[in-house]
Amino acid sequence: MLSVDKVSISLGGSRILRDVSLEVGANHVFCLMGRNGVGKTTTLKSVVGLYKPNSGRVVFDGHDISRMPPEGRARAGIGYVPQGRGIFPHLTVEENLSIGAVAKRKKSKEALERVYSLFPIIKDFLARKGGMLSGGQQQQLAIGRALLTEPKLLILDEPTEGIQPNIIDQIGEAIKLLRKESITILLVEQYLEFCKELADNFAILDRGSVVAQGPVADLTDQVVKQHLTV
Repeated sequence: MLSVDKVSISLGGSRILRDVSLEVGANHVFCLMGRNGVGKTTTLKSVVGLYKPNSGRVVFDGHDISRMPPEGRARAGIGYVPQGRGIFPHLTVEENLSIGAVAKRKKSKEALERVYSLFPIIKDFLARKGGMLSGGQQQQLAIGRALLTEPKLLILDEPTEGIQPNIIDQIGEAIKLLRKESITILLVEQYLEFCKELADNFAILDRGSVVAQGPVADLTDQVVKQHLTV
């Protein structure tokens, strides 16, 4: 589904990514991990087209998208929920969702109902301004908006950051259901147990390079201590 092939990126004269290679299989959940500042978000932004690699390429669904602009990647089936959620705080929940539908250039009642079934609280708060929601509710809204673009690949950057445990559980259950619906998910996540429960495969970055990767069963205590413990 997604191949990141020896991608290197420099920003402001500093090398951020060094020959990063990842293989995300179709209908899998892939967890990208690492300490703060090692290049995780930069990797995601290289996939969605916000950063252009100095070298390497990104292949999605069998096509080289390395030179494709972000809007083209979105139309090709890549949905993105950035760190910090990226909702519009002064728009209502319904208006935020409408933006996702507009991006797909159509309104789908079926897609909306799927979002409501995954996150029922969204339907209850349609008239509320996005900025009035809790952090967890904003995250659900951001994921729901991304789903209205009907992505083949859903990218989530730190979906559990600063969120209450019950909503983390709801997001986890939503990810399980989406995988059953043949949506591939790539997430950056610091919450180890969340990754272990949901992911099929993982990779760990350190100083812009992949230092460990494989099936989630290989995410042993030794690997965690070596590469993730502060």
